Amino acid sequence: MRRAAAVAVALAVAGALGTTAAPAAESGPARTPHQDACRGQGVDDSALIRYESDIVIDAPLSTVWKLQTDVERWPDWQPPVTGSERLDTGPLRRGSRFHWTTPAPATPTTPATVLGITSTVRQLQRGTCVLWRGPAVGEGLRIDEGVHLWTFTKAKGGGVHVHTEETWTGAQVEADVPTATAALGWGLETWLSDLKAAAEARP
Repeated sequence: MRRAAAVAVALAVAGALGTTAAPAAESGPARTPHQDACRGQGVDDSALIRYESDIVIDAPLSTVWKLQTDVERWPDWQPPVTGSERLDTGPLRRGSRFHWTTPAPATPTTPATVLGITSTVRQLQRGTCVLWRGPAVGEGLRIDEGVHLWTFTKAKGGGVHVHTEETWTGAQVEADVPTATAALGWGLETWLSDLKAAAEARP
């Protein structure tokens, strides 16, 4: 994959990027506006590995939403996604499941592999939010559960404000939180960049 080298670079600077991980709160944090947009549901508050980011996309909300929720077409505009298939039919909705694959480079503690991710949609408010969760499994690497939240709002200056946040849990990734956080952060920043490029290129 043309972005595999970039992932390796991201992992090499894991110590610096590791500062993006938010410490777990001692007594559960207050609900965020992003969780409110998704009927109170969000990422795993107790997870050690977490990352969030935002971007403004100069495109109609309908275009951004279509790209993000037509999961079978992710490989058309996201080079790091090498395959994706729905495990059910009809519009993406709460309870929908899909399986997708993405390469993961070697780290000091895990081998290079291809992760197979089975995601289940836990919440979806059309044009506003989508939340999915599930395990990612590859040869020699396992993320017990990733929880991924996306919210979409109209930006003040026009376009769409996209917010994303994700958490990972599992003994293997928690053994090296800075490296795992760096990998997660690179993945989300790349996803946002690819989503922006694809949406803004649409007529």
